[in-house]
Formats: sequence, C-alpha cells, structure tokens
Amino acid sequence: MAEQDKPASEQLARGPELLVAGVLLLLAVLVISDSLRVGIGWAPDGPRAGYFPFYIGLGLAGTAVALLASQLLRWRQDQRVFAENSQLASVWMVFWPMVAYVGLITLLGIYASSVLLILYFMRRHGRFGWLASVLTSLIVMACIFGVFELWFMVPLPKGPLEALVGL
Repeated sequence: MAEQDKPASEQLARGPELLVAGVLLLLAVLVISDSLRVGIGWAPDGPRAGYFPFYIGLGLAGTAVALLASQLLRWRQDQRVFAENSQLASVWMVFWPMVAYVGLITLLGIYASSVLLILYFMRRHGRFGWLASVLTSLIVMACIFGVFELWFMVPLPKGPLEALVGL
C-alpha cells in the first residue's frame, strides 16, 4: 500500500521529521537575519545585541540542515510509523484543552485560566477528587502569583476576577 493510501495515523515518520527540520531552518534564518540587522560584532561596551543570537541561529541552522540531510539520505529505508491512533488520541486530549486555555487567558486572565486548566487535568486525567484538585490548583496559582507578581515584580495578564478581588 502506498503511503498516501494509509490513514493519517499510519503515515510514515519522514514527513513530520522533514516538516520539523524545515520549520527549524526557517526559524534559524529568521534569527540569523535579525541578528545581522541589529549587529553581530563588538561595540566599545561589548558584544552587540545580535552577537549571541547569531551563533545560536547558526547552530540551529546546522542542526536543521543535518536533520534534513539525514532524513533525505535514508528516505527509502525509513519505514517507521509516525504515530498510532491511540498515541494521536493522547496528543489531542492535551492539545485541545491547551488551546482553550490560551483563549481563556485573554478573557479570564492567566490565574483563573490556570486554575481551571490544572483543575481539569487533575480531575479528567489524574482522577483526583474535588478537594485535592481545587486545593492544588489554588496553591499552585498562589505560588506563581507570589513568585511573579511579588518577588520578580512581573505582572501577568489579569482578568475580571483578579480585578474583582483587587489584585
């Protein structure tokens, strides 16, 4: 059976590997070009802003090219399956709640959204009781609030609930 005739869950691994290598290469080109724009040399007070990112971009580009070359060289021998149906189902069970979480951050703020996300995962996938789930999610958010807002003084996105309680 030809690869294009297989269901999506049984596609060979080479396509996703080539896609990831290509995305990494594009990211590397972006980093390198922006580093060149801001300068990669030395200024009187030390390295310019693009100095370190430039070399990180070069390393990333080298890795991406090596991945592309490796996959293309063993194209015919690579018969690994990318993922089985059960593996893809596990990915989607995490992916969609994360998408909802990102959307909720804009509506509820990061703290309330994070409480809901932790609560969901503990109840749905961890099968913890309500008390343990609620306490854990609230304690984790209190710690994150303390670290970011109080200790580092970095304000995170807040929503109407935080405004209601005066945070």
